[in-house]
Amino acid sequence: MHIAVLVTNTDQSAFAARHPRDAEKFTVLLKGARPGWQVTTFEVTENDFPANLEGFDGLLIGGSPASVNDETHWIDRLSDLIRRAYADGVPMMGVCFGHQAIAQALGGEVGPNPGPFVLGTSETRFTAAAPWMSGDADRITLAAAHGEQVTALPPGAESLGESAGCKVAAYRIETSVFATQHHPEMTPGFLAALVEEFAPEFTPDVGDRARASLAQVPEGPRFAEWIARFFEQA
Repeated sequence: MHIAVLVTNTDQSAFAARHPRDAEKFTVLLKGARPGWQVTTFEVTENDFPANLEGFDGLLIGGSPASVNDETHWIDRLSDLIRRAYADGVPMMGVCFGHQAIAQALGGEVGPNPGPFVLGTSETRFTAAAPWMSGDADRITLAAAHGEQVTALPPGAESLGESAGCKVAAYRIETSVFATQHHPEMTPGFLAALVEEFAPEFTPDVGDRARASLAQVPEGPRFAEWIARFFEQA
């Protein structure tokens, strides 16, 4: 299995420089579930895109502080690639920004959170199941950091679950798209550091909730198994 990871993170801060980059995070996540898989990463914010989709068994589109509503060349190019991959039957996994980018490129809508910025851990409560999820899955806790979310799903999409402040926390389009608003690639240590770094940028209540939420351990490896099964069934 050969997965292309499209890195969309635009953070060039000193904080980002002190921690593993998203290319490494997603590679570790996928190989933790399937050590034998080949993972190739592309820095799409620098216009580093796959020349074509041949030879890839799936795409994973990661998170970013950028907005999918920004008018930038790389986002337009990413949207075109998403539509081409969907038309060609290449399965896609979306994470946070990727979750939003797939939805918008395929006809959905993305807008601001109805409430404050979501930071810390967040529990997704599933209202529907996909065949690649474990049979007893009714909820999962993952890292979260988002000020926007999917406000309207694209045609053919099914909401899988919701979380506090986020009506569409996960969705799928049949067996070709699987997406989460949250961050399975963030480890507990990285998330704790992220909260301490960025909580002061928001109102005190956001920081207080974020720090309190860290008592719940994010279940990235559990979600990684679902990602692996998703790509395998496709």
